[in-house]
Amino acid sequence: MAAVSLQTLCDHIGTLLKVAELPDYAGAMNGLQLENGSGQVVRLLAAVDASLPVIWQAAARPGPSLLLVHHGLFWNGAQRIVGAHFTKLRAAMEGGLALYSAHLPLDVHPRLGNNAQLAAALGMGKTVPFFDWKGMPLGLRAKVDLSREGLRERLAAAVGGPVHLCPGGPERVREVGLITGGAGSEASAVAATGVDTFITGEGPHWSYGAAEEAGINLFYGGHYATETFGVKALAAELGEAFQLPWEFLDHPTGL
Repeated sequence: MAAVSLQTLCDHIGTLLKVAELPDYAGAMNGLQLENGSGQVVRLLAAVDASLPVIWQAAARPGPSLLLVHHGLFWNGAQRIVGAHFTKLRAAMEGGLALYSAHLPLDVHPRLGNNAQLAAALGMGKTVPFFDWKGMPLGLRAKVDLSREGLRERLAAAVGGPVHLCPGGPERVREVGLITGGAGSEASAVAATGVDTFITGEGPHWSYGAAEEAGINLFYGGHYATETFGVKALAAELGEAFQLPWEFLDHPTGL
């Protein structure tokens, strides 16, 4: 297989996703988190989380490979390189595995992002950015005309699994807000934007009551399930651009 420079790939991803320009949580550490010894890549791998089982799967593939993830290695901040953290790094290094993480830049990308890809899978049509965070819109909104149950069926088909619903809003859905991942805690603030229905991945227990009190429907599609879209789309695009094979490593959490 033909090899591509790791630096070339990283430069391309950084420009494509505007990684250096967009805000994020400190633990995201977007960009190349682990380089490999050869500086070359012959295979692209994609996963939602840089968890130990995913690293083991990735390191076992013929390499050198680049693993693209949404949630990287350093969500808990500085940590001792012992136990599972040491095991992950050792497995990756011995397997010639480089790792690149993109969190919010991959959520919000207008074409490849989790929001855009899920909205397209739901058939939401024309969308506009909404819900500002540090000067960046975190989600998308769209006008629709769907029954609440019809939207639940579409979402279940898109994420490939069960959907939990708080039916706090109208049975006929007219305007939907969408933020993938763990945005359920923003239910009240999202309701204040004027949407009657909010789709996200998960939320705290009290978000259900908050949605009822705010008078909106709240769909929980699963944090993991709503965030498989972006890494797949990114890997597919890079694979085509650089003529590299790619594979999605599925390791669902059920959350």
